[in-house]
Amino acid sequence: MSRVDTVRTDAPRTEESVPSRYALKVGDIDVTLISDGVLPIPPATLATNAATAELSAWLSDMFLSPELIDWPLNVAVVRSGGRTVLVDSGLGTEFPGFPRAGQLAMRLDAAGIDPASVTDVVLTHLHMDHIGGLLVDGLRGRLRPDLRVHLASAEAEFWAAPDFSRTDMPAPVPDVLRTTAARFLDVYRGQLRPFEKEYEVAPGVRIHRTGGHTPGHSIVRLESGGDRLTFAGDAVFQCGFDKPEWHNGFDHDPEESARVRIRLLKELAASGEQLVATHLSFPSVCHVAVAGNAFRFVPAVWDH
Repeated sequence: MSRVDTVRTDAPRTEESVPSRYALKVGDIDVTLISDGVLPIPPATLATNAATAELSAWLSDMFLSPELIDWPLNVAVVRSGGRTVLVDSGLGTEFPGFPRAGQLAMRLDAAGIDPASVTDVVLTHLHMDHIGGLLVDGLRGRLRPDLRVHLASAEAEFWAAPDFSRTDMPAPVPDVLRTTAARFLDVYRGQLRPFEKEYEVAPGVRIHRTGGHTPGHSIVRLESGGDRLTFAGDAVFQCGFDKPEWHNGFDHDPEESARVRIRLLKELAASGEQLVATHLSFPSVCHVAVAGNAFRFVPAVWDH
């Protein structure tokens, strides 16, 4: 895979101290990864079934704070066969407690990507940090009226009456997730294109439902010219390589989520293809290697 420059020279300039977009090619498919910012979360959310000492040791090994860590939010724009596909949309701007997230609209402009050029949206699932960007007035009003929004049928059905009995989230979060998903489904219902197990959105761009994290959680797999890349959504978190059996507090089915993660990481380690995921450090492009009974995150070398 090699990098491809998709940034216009006349794009608006913003003063940022860190990179917020990274472009690469998967065969003939153009991919631009965009950072929507970061969310602060308590580390215990990463490992609700781990002993306190085990989690503390892992955080220390990773040089992460035991009090609060930044959770990255990554979004992808994929161009293939004349279609432009937005994969997830970040948090949006309706949550004032998270001022460092919800950057998608600004960063699309900075990357020279016109929202009106987006033909399709793929949603890995309907948690607020994946759908909120599409509810922002500054972005929603710039999208084309014939936009197609793809998500698993099981996901839309789940959020009609969501079950949080097996999650372990801070008290206000379930209600916010519920109301945000309900609003999203109401706003975009006429544009939804549900699928059952698998669907090809554009040439070489396929969505696969995995379940686990949510009943309709899905991943996006790209394949062209012998190159492959998987956008794993919330199937893999930062600790998921070293501790794939740990449960995330946002998992609606923790045991199935762990099985999905282990199966996916084994597959990626065997194939050698590249992986990106929503909550890995931007731009999150990596390979997966087997390390005993766990895995290793092997960062891809940036192609300058």
